[in-house]
Amino acid sequence: MRRFACGAVLAAVALLVSAGCAAQDSGDGAGASEPRTIKAVPGCEEGSWTDPADLAADRAPARCAKGTPAPKPLKERRKLTIATGTLSAEYVAPLQVAVAKGEFKKEGLDVTLKVLPTPDALPLLAKGDVDAQWAAPEAAVINGVNSGFDIKWVAGNFSPDPESKSGLWVRLKDGESASRVPMADRKLGTMIGKGSVIAYPMNQALKKHGGGLDKVQFQALGSADVLTALQNGGVDSAWLLDPVWRKVDGDGRYAFLGGQPAGEPLGGMLFGPNLLTDDVDAGVALLRAYIRTINTYFADDYKKDPAFVAELARLMRTDRTVLESTPSLRMDWEIRAGTTNRLQSAYRAAGVSEGDPLPESRLVDRALYGEAVGHRP
Repeated sequence: MRRFACGAVLAAVALLVSAGCAAQDSGDGAGASEPRTIKAVPGCEEGSWTDPADLAADRAPARCAKGTPAPKPLKERRKLTIATGTLSAEYVAPLQVAVAKGEFKKEGLDVTLKVLPTPDALPLLAKGDVDAQWAAPEAAVINGVNSGFDIKWVAGNFSPDPESKSGLWVRLKDGESASRVPMADRKLGTMIGKGSVIAYPMNQALKKHGGGLDKVQFQALGSADVLTALQNGGVDSAWLLDPVWRKVDGDGRYAFLGGQPAGEPLGGMLFGPNLLTDDVDAGVALLRAYIRTINTYFADDYKKDPAFVAELARLMRTDRTVLESTPSLRMDWEIRAGTTNRLQSAYRAAGVSEGDPLPESRLVDRALYGEAVGHRP
């Protein structure tokens, strides 16, 4: 997750809307004009769906049996492009494994993962030039939907392990303790802008300590500079990602104030009109392959398998020791109720939202992954 150039996205939104290219909202169903038939899926009878309203930190993520849901190949092969901001982040690993293991091909899909920054990918998704986007409901995405884009969040990605301390860290002043750190007016260094989904947990952590997104001074920094600025006093606090937080963990001069809520994915798969309305079968097939990949390779603590960690390191082009230095992510295809409401509240606090708040039904569609696991609403 990183800082996005929201202005560029909004300019693209304006161009598309003025040209009449934006589609109408497809509602809260699976996007098709006719009701879709939902059939029971062997291997997904128990535990494949959890109540979206369950926000418990220790909630067990939905799971089917290994190797399920079984492939249901399309009658004709379909080429799909998924845009992603990076291929080196661990939360992208299920897509890379699905490609490497042929899980998409089993569904009759030829999937290409294309690295594109969100500002570039978002208008392409709305126009149908890319089929899906591995990202998050950032402020730019919500502003785009508010302006007419037919885009929905259709599957989650992960929540952190309870032992992870990826999040907001502060350098303590004399006499301060981790239990109460006055954050108002402090300088916060981050490579993540106010329009990122991380604004939501960041705002939560700041408010616990007398701050808030509207009460701190932001300083944008490159990924290599965030930790250095925190350590040398250039900033008072910083949002440290995996595995950077390991550098200050256990050092009494620093305190961890909070990170992404446990059990609540903040990103994942976004669909545009191609898979929401034009070819819903392909959309369900894509999610079926993604879900099967989680159940087969990422169901539990996948870093306990040395051979699989080595394979992940190769796919991600990262050092194996770096990958092993942090806990496994809790891969989770489901979307919690109210997440987009909480995100929009944070964006308004940060001053990066446009237009009126949108209801969840305009931003989220759970029907496609529900169909993939045989869940009947």
